[in-house]
Amino acid sequence: MFHGEEFWLVRFLFQRGLALLYLLAFLVAAFQFRPLAGEDGLLPLEWYAEGADFRERPSLFYFVPSDRAIAVVAWSGVVLSALALVGLPYWLPEPYPTPVSVVLWAFMWALYQSFVNAGQTFYGYGWESMLLETGFLAIFLGAGAVAPPVVILLLLQWVLFRNMFGAGLIKLRGDDCWRDLSCMDYHYETQPIPNPLSWFAHHLPKRFHRFETFGNHVIELLIPFLYFAPQPASSLAGAATIGFMGWLMLTGNFAWLNALTIVLAIATFSDGALEWLLPVTAPETVATPLSLEGAAILVAIVVVAMSVRPIENMLSESQTMNTAYDPLHLVNTYGAFGSITRDRYEIVIEGTSDDEITEETEWEPYRFEGKPTDLERRPPQLAPYHLRLDWQLWFAAMAPSPRRHPWFTRLLAKLLEQDDDTRALLAADPFAEREESPTHIRAVRYRYRFTTPEERAETGRWWERERVGTYVAPASLEELRLRGPGL
Repeated sequence: MFHGEEFWLVRFLFQRGLALLYLLAFLVAAFQFRPLAGEDGLLPLEWYAEGADFRERPSLFYFVPSDRAIAVVAWSGVVLSALALVGLPYWLPEPYPTPVSVVLWAFMWALYQSFVNAGQTFYGYGWESMLLETGFLAIFLGAGAVAPPVVILLLLQWVLFRNMFGAGLIKLRGDDCWRDLSCMDYHYETQPIPNPLSWFAHHLPKRFHRFETFGNHVIELLIPFLYFAPQPASSLAGAATIGFMGWLMLTGNFAWLNALTIVLAIATFSDGALEWLLPVTAPETVATPLSLEGAAILVAIVVVAMSVRPIENMLSESQTMNTAYDPLHLVNTYGAFGSITRDRYEIVIEGTSDDEITEETEWEPYRFEGKPTDLERRPPQLAPYHLRLDWQLWFAAMAPSPRRHPWFTRLLAKLLEQDDDTRALLAADPFAEREESPTHIRAVRYRYRFTTPEERAETGRWWERERVGTYVAPASLEELRLRGPGL
């Protein structure tokens, strides 16, 4: 299937795309990891260090559980990924590009592994494992004038296949709306963080929603088998996948899930296909060094052996999604949105500086970057940047209380304490510019829905909401400390 084909340009574009996503991931860690999972985070780093076995969840922070270590590792990752993005190994004369590339990508993979394994709930997403799995394979692609090992490109296609086909299977086995083609009637409104076009996509005709749901099944269940076909079928399958992911990026905020899938889809092309599509020409290459070829074959043997459990899961009637089967996230199982929520619930956190709570107490909301607290605020575009706290608030809102989310009570306490690191995760703190501090805080649960075109024309609002309950009753800092662990 690869007879007579070249892949220097494929590797070059793939590495640039993956380096950009690594850069974003390390920036997210630099700005968010400390308030979320640092020494005094919402899920303190010591909870990971004391509750995990290093062999099961290896991380540098197991040995150095400190905010200083977090900063050093995060900003080191930023520097390394920036060097990979500008193509540092390609600046060097032979034979240095390949060994420098191996070291560069290996360090990025190892450093990011530390965040994923120590990040607890805030790093429990499928795209974290997929970034690590993809990043591990990138170590063995080589650089400079040498041709990339073809077997590594096949393994990247295998990651892409499991990502797409696993998502398709879990939908067929999951929510009935995937089978009656009605899921997209709800998806744009109830997805974790809608973006500026989500409102418009939600109001497209139902006939279009039926068509795109059917198209989703085609793209995820049939097209993936063409990734391994000869050219040009493989490139066409990759292009269809990129188009599908592009639509999801246009209509939602899914961190770097869609962008990473697009980067993986580059591995389905050949240099000839890319030269036909883009105004570029690949340079002449030399044969892959035997050392790199041998390492690639060993990696392939390991991946094949470790793929047994993901395949068993993918074919199982009790299929689970987004699961890692080894401590290093080398071969994982994927899948997204096996079920679709019909109603959108949101938690609105409010504070007051009143000493006593009465019926006349005025409550003022804390605002988050990605949450639709303000009914008149247009949904923002955030992806591929990842707002981890905002995502977890979406999950937390599905339940009527924070009983299963120990970080939530800590969040409320830190807002009352006016903790600067926690406030940095917000879009707006109503007490930031005031002399008085908040004395009490509460969390109210609402059901949100998009406005109709008529309602938006009349009110200018993007959202309407109705109160459905109290998530956390009004409480002072002392009262919260009696309720939550480690406060």
